[in-house]
Amino acid sequence: MRFDVITLFPGMVESMTTHGVVGRGIEKGFIELVTWNPRDFSNDRHGTVDDRPYGGGPGMVMKVEPLRATIRAAREAADPAPVIYLSPDGRMLNESRVQELGRYERVILLCGRYEGIDERLVELEVDATLSVGDYVVSGGELPAMIVVDAVSRLVPGVLGHAESASQDAFADGLLDCPHYTRPEVVDGLKVPAVLLSGDHQAVARWRLQQALGRTREKRPDLLERRGMSDSEHALLEDYRALQSN
Repeated sequence: MRFDVITLFPGMVESMTTHGVVGRGIEKGFIELVTWNPRDFSNDRHGTVDDRPYGGGPGMVMKVEPLRATIRAAREAADPAPVIYLSPDGRMLNESRVQELGRYERVILLCGRYEGIDERLVELEVDATLSVGDYVVSGGELPAMIVVDAVSRLVPGVLGHAESASQDAFADGLLDCPHYTRPEVVDGLKVPAVLLSGDHQAVARWRLQQALGRTREKRPDLLERRGMSDSEHALLEDYRALQSN
């Protein structure tokens, strides 16, 4: 999987290459991360990439010409890939969207700065717009890094355990179940007995039940979208009964 990130702060994005999941994926050769700086494609010696907005107002707007030249250079550098602009007005990033992106061999992520980019560039060069939440950050770099990290986890061979991605939170439309490790007792709090039983079927049932219960308590909207089977309804009822005792 190759990620091409168009950014005025390549060092910020490149910090991922030596840390965590993305760093390991790059080291193993499963992931490639390439940055493109629009200043390198500016048509003046100052590397100008922005200008004052038409109509007045605060801040600056990123210009079409250097961004377009950068996008076209990125497009031509390797196999065809969609250009995705990170913006609050985009489609919300969720696990389903992450999985969609993971089916590409390559994506180009466009990071805005200042007050944003000239809307004509979006119309002419951008294939999709993506948001990571209903809030404002200083630029598209952090959202792009979130996308790179989330999608990288789905690339075969990147995670240390083959089942890690399938068992993560949201992988089945649910929040994750609680996890425990040694010691068995911490300040009087014990690890649930079922996790010590060695009964793999009982452990799987408990984990699903906990995931259903947590999702109902903290993110009921996820359950409404996902739906539940009859057996999952029964598990959730048992969970509620246990919580009320």
